[in-house]
Amino acid sequence: MKSKYILFFAVSLLAAMSANAQETYENAKLTGEDLNGTARYVGMGGAMEALGADISTIGTNPAGLGLFRHSYISVSGGLLIQANGREFANGNKTNPSFDQIGGVYTTRTGQKSFLNFSFNYHKGKNFDYILNASGALNGSSQNKQSYLKNALGNEGDGGFKVRSNPKANNENIGYVNATSNDPAYTWSQADYLYWNTLIPDVNQGGRAYAYDGQSYDFDRAQTGYISNYDFSVSGNINDRVYLGLTLGLKDVHYKAYSEYVEMWTGDLGGVRYANDQKITGSGFDVTAGVIVRPVAESPFRVGAYVKTPTWYDLTTENYTSINYSLKPGAGGTYSQGYIGNSYDYKIWTPWKFGFSLGHTVGNYLALGASYEYEDYSHINSRINDGGYYDYYYDEYYSSSSPDKKMNTHTKGALKGVGTLKLGVEYKPVTNLALRAGYNFISAAYGSEAQKGTTVPSLGTSYTSTTDYTNWKGTNRVTLGIGYQIQKFNIDLAYQYSAQEGDFYPFSTMRNVSVPTTDPVTGKTTNKIVSNIASGTKVKNDKSQLLLTLGYRF
Repeated sequence: MKSKYILFFAVSLLAAMSANAQETYENAKLTGEDLNGTARYVGMGGAMEALGADISTIGTNPAGLGLFRHSYISVSGGLLIQANGREFANGNKTNPSFDQIGGVYTTRTGQKSFLNFSFNYHKGKNFDYILNASGALNGSSQNKQSYLKNALGNEGDGGFKVRSNPKANNENIGYVNATSNDPAYTWSQADYLYWNTLIPDVNQGGRAYAYDGQSYDFDRAQTGYISNYDFSVSGNINDRVYLGLTLGLKDVHYKAYSEYVEMWTGDLGGVRYANDQKITGSGFDVTAGVIVRPVAESPFRVGAYVKTPTWYDLTTENYTSINYSLKPGAGGTYSQGYIGNSYDYKIWTPWKFGFSLGHTVGNYLALGASYEYEDYSHINSRINDGGYYDYYYDEYYSSSSPDKKMNTHTKGALKGVGTLKLGVEYKPVTNLALRAGYNFISAAYGSEAQKGTTVPSLGTSYTSTTDYTNWKGTNRVTLGIGYQIQKFNIDLAYQYSAQEGDFYPFSTMRNVSVPTTDPVTGKTTNKIVSNIASGTKVKNDKSQLLLTLGYRF
């Protein structure tokens, strides 16, 4: 094994794949939203889509803004605190957060009718989270996944055929099959690294070997956010029907650094696989809603709303490295290597539909309930496959088409997500409000889902990690308190969110036929090999403290 540090850029592979896309689990992390906004909204569990009169409904049911009778501005911020796990790299378990700023400007159009204009910024997703996982491998390994994909032999069966690249020295490429000169879409960045460092044995003419895993440790620190900038027009008709429409602009900033350390059986050594990733970009969507008071004499109201897909235009960058230590003479070619990549892609999130109920009793009690549904299996991964240049506006516009193979995988791995929100506000005295709320969000991932490492898709080709987590349902409990001082209000909310998941360091591959040559007789037979990843329980429990200052004018 050579100890030379070799730089891998996968030039031949990336040049042949000018179109770009992304895979299921990476896309899913950009879908859905946290419970965030004003402290009043969070304190009531966000169940205000029919009650309205809170700026945070601008992104769920903008008809709620039609209930404002006075102009209003507010600003919110606080702390996000992770309950479990250990700090890693630059990740922190406690982080400050600026969560919301916005306002509503009201205009009267009739005795009981208003037309309102609103703007609101809020942090739709906070990515701050540290994931730690470890477990036994029982002979399976990350490198064996890449080894078995070559044994499959062709892209149609989920694998590839590794051969030396005639256009580059000391470079292996996974091709569509034994005769094709096209890189396989199943050939990922992880496969590239393993097949150009560890798997070929330089002492035996490049003969391929896989190494059995004994145990692993994994850490990932991620930071960032999705910012929502919402512009809305809303109003009411005779204080019976409320309507609202919102244009939402999104700004994505995601950054993560992970390290996977794997030890092999027989004291052969181990590998450290590190990945530094960044996702940036923007998107937009449209939300429309309505609230109706069915009975004129009653404050009871019913709301319904719909949100279009968010049309994202994104860029991802990664710097991925491998570094292993192996007993002298045990195998391998180069002990270290890395690959760096950057590309643009698109995803369209699913449609979201919501229904809500609200009721007030006098001026002292408000009750709210909302249910939302978003089918994650309909996330649309898009391939950037062309475009045109507008010389008049000096702009380039890219075109895209569905990544059919990855979208088929998404339909099997993800499912519809239902969100139940309940909330109550009680005023023991006129200027003091006590609040409580509860949310349940069903699981987005199927229990048997796994990363599509054998899916012949551009999303697979550009994948730089092998791990994934099948997160289960989320429970949230919220509490809040508010105090009114003339035209000013101060509100405080506490939110506790609990979620469990099953972490896997790589995908399972079963019953792969591997040609094996007897070193004594030289006879080759087929051996059935599996690479089974066992899940490790992980948690994402966190608390939020949120403060809002508001002014009515």
